Amino acid sequence: MSGVTDVNQSLVDEFKKLDTTCVSDAMDRLGIRGGLLGIRPVNPGTVLCGQAFTVHYIPCGVVKGTVGDFLDDVKPGQVVVIDNNGRTNCTVWGDLMSITASRNHIAGTIIDGVCRDIPTVRELNYPIFTKGVYMVTGKDRVEADGINVNVAVSDVVIKPGDIILGDDTGVVAVPLEKAEEVLAAAKEIDKKEELIKKELEKGTTLREARNKVHYHNLQTYKK
Repeated sequence: MSGVTDVNQSLVDEFKKLDTTCVSDAMDRLGIRGGLLGIRPVNPGTVLCGQAFTVHYIPCGVVKGTVGDFLDDVKPGQVVVIDNNGRTNCTVWGDLMSITASRNHIAGTIIDGVCRDIPTVRELNYPIFTKGVYMVTGKDRVEADGINVNVAVSDVVIKPGDIILGDDTGVVAVPLEKAEEVLAAAKEIDKKEELIKKELEKGTTLREARNKVHYHNLQTYKK
């Protein structure tokens, strides 16, 4: 599909080693907004990481459009990012899409909206992160009007190819052009937090352990 930027797989693999918390802290330090408020895992314990394949939805007009046929064009390892404008009155993802995505080795799905057919999602252990669940179909209510275009989830702009990371804490979207910088900062933060944990295990006070690695400056925005 046009509009998708290829991502070095080794870069994605490095992000897979991190959690959303340290990546979010790194983005705070760099002054980048990337936390997707209200987006939570439908299937707790699942994680996802990959480049964004974006889809934009609008309400249907008189002539009804497509809902989910785009899924055949998503590459293995990509994350489907759906901008349904936060709608909770109809779903844009169900069991047939979960089965197809799982079969095609898609990394997961993010929806600014809701999904349905949760038993299938859980049976497949498919990573899907949304603002909730609701059984009412989106067919004849909404339609996809843009594939691999810039979208917004929780008011955060996501471009095709951006790196998406999700776990039980939530989801962060990392602009591809800033990914190397965010990765370096996140690795540093993760390393220092591990040092704090080791100090705590030895009986060091929290204040002392944090001071040793200058914890209070780790996430501070640096111009």
